[in-house]
Amino acid sequence: MTTERIDIDPAIMMGKPVIRGTRITVELILRKLAEGASEGELLEDYPHLTTEDIRAAVAYGAASVAHEEVVLLPNEPFASKS
Repeated sequence: MTTERIDIDPAIMMGKPVIRGTRITVELILRKLAEGASEGELLEDYPHLTTEDIRAAVAYGAASVAHEEVVLLPNEPFASKS
């Protein structure tokens, strides 16, 4: 999935999703937010970013997780090695 703000190109950052026109990965933005960085701090630290870029990265992450398929395995005890 790409948006007008997110690009995936094998020649840029090994194909990781990036903010278009930059080498700033969606992963980096999400990690920084998860670590407690504010939107203002991101905009200050990465002057090429816009508020819309940050929102696009969060939306991309949410859409990626929404399309994951979870396979539940039966609860079986581990076999002990004797």
